Amino acid sequence: MKLITIDPRALNENPDRTRLTKSSPQSDAVLLASIKAVGLVQPPIVSAEVSGRNGYIIDAGHRRVTQAIAAGLAEIDVLVAELPTDGGAMRSFAENIAREPLNPVDQWRAIERLVALGWTEESMALALALPVRQIRKLRLLANILPGMLDQMARGDMPNEQQLRTIAAASQEEQAEVWKKYKPKKQDPQVSWWEVARALTKTRMLAKHASFGEDLAQAYGITWAEDMFAPADEDSRYTTDVEAFFGAQQEWLANNLPKRGAIIEANEYGQVKLPGKAQQVYGKPGKGDLTGWYINQRDGSVQSVVYRMPEAKKTKVADGVTVPVEEVTEAKPRPDVTQKGLDMIGDLRTNALHEALAHAPIEDDTLMALLILAFAGTNVSIASGSSDNPYGHAKCSPHGARLIGDEGNLAFDRDTLVQVARSVLIEVMSLRRNRSDSGLVARIAGDAIGADGFLPNMATEDFLSCLSRTALEATADAAGVPGRIKVKDTRAALVEHFAEAKLVHPAALLAPAAEDVRAWAAHHAPIETEDDENEVAEGAVDQSAGDGHEEESCPIDGDAAEGFRDAAE
Repeated sequence: MKLITIDPRALNENPDRTRLTKSSPQSDAVLLASIKAVGLVQPPIVSAEVSGRNGYIIDAGHRRVTQAIAAGLAEIDVLVAELPTDGGAMRSFAENIAREPLNPVDQWRAIERLVALGWTEESMALALALPVRQIRKLRLLANILPGMLDQMARGDMPNEQQLRTIAAASQEEQAEVWKKYKPKKQDPQVSWWEVARALTKTRMLAKHASFGEDLAQAYGITWAEDMFAPADEDSRYTTDVEAFFGAQQEWLANNLPKRGAIIEANEYGQVKLPGKAQQVYGKPGKGDLTGWYINQRDGSVQSVVYRMPEAKKTKVADGVTVPVEEVTEAKPRPDVTQKGLDMIGDLRTNALHEALAHAPIEDDTLMALLILAFAGTNVSIASGSSDNPYGHAKCSPHGARLIGDEGNLAFDRDTLVQVARSVLIEVMSLRRNRSDSGLVARIAGDAIGADGFLPNMATEDFLSCLSRTALEATADAAGVPGRIKVKDTRAALVEHFAEAKLVHPAALLAPAAEDVRAWAAHHAPIETEDDENEVAEGAVDQSAGDGHEEESCPIDGDAAEGFRDAAE
């Protein structure tokens, strides 16, 4: 291997190179700036052309040669090596893959070392194609306490927010905190969040300052720049909170507008308005006032609009103006307190339940009361009477039809039947959503013959929902010959039932008998021995009185007694 000087434009590209993908414009710009500033640090490796051609081909360093040409270098140094038997494929691959990126801590320290050697921030930024702000940020990180930097270099790195807090503290503060939180033998990891928490200081941002440089100098405020903040915003800050608030307060006092007043705010930003003042949230009126205050959280000057009550009226008596005292009527004590109303609610409920259990009630009245119960404000029913899957039953308009002009129940038989039907329509549903009433709706539909109201289901929309087996079974049951294609079978069924009606067995409302028995057994009331004896005695007494027996209903003893009294 020998070192020669050659025009980079005379070197030929290696068709067997490993890196075929184009590098990013940013990385090319960094390399170009570096070559312009310090030249070509590492000579490319070349090999003599084979197959009778003259010249050299690039074995390693294609980007360096390209950017050297872009930098306008007339000659560069290259290392000439013999071309391996594999055409340099392994050497090219190893040169690109077997490299260790520079540790971040080494980068920070290298920047500071260049400064010690006479490099300026601007020259380093030019050579590395980096913003000057980024160079300053790296310098700030390089000046972290050496013990912390050694720990970070071992791979124990804090996150960016913690690093931001640590770098902003002075080395004296860092050293004091490091004594407490530096790693121990039994615990080699550093709790960086505790280090950052101990070094955290309240920052007042320059963008929240209303005062100018004159007040800043008067109060001794010096601004520091947050190198970790976005470059396109004012990132200056100060940790002298007391001086910042003092300058803000003086600026506010000197620049208070007309009809403005300085008010106080607590540490949570809540303002304390003058007595009887009401805050205005809408458009300010002509007589409204503006209160100015300093937000205790970020130090910014903010305002709030408020309105004072109207001044008391005055009258003139014998040339003397006397204020008219406003007479405020004392709020009378209610006849019944809230506790009393609660007691009345309990008493009313108990009386209602006793009457429903023992008072004689006609059948029509009982049906009307059941309708009113569905209209109660404590009843919420998911209704299937509309296409809205989240709708609720509206039984109140139906119940209102049963109320007369005098505010009591007043209805005829036809109105009662219509209202009962309407309420049942509101409540019962078999839609496959939250309004599904379940098995009881199928029992009700079977009882009133709802199957006869099912429409013709021989439509393309419904038949397309059937499997091939189910479709062929439906066609066979209807006497329609099956077709080779499913769509032809559907078309044949639609044509066959054009003047008739097809009801698929799965759509019938009648539930299976075993499902009904299981539902009834699951929801049947649990009888006790005392309940059975009382019901049996009631049945014997009734049979003795009217000469024939009736099947007893399993209800509790008190209710059974009440129903017997009402019946008598």
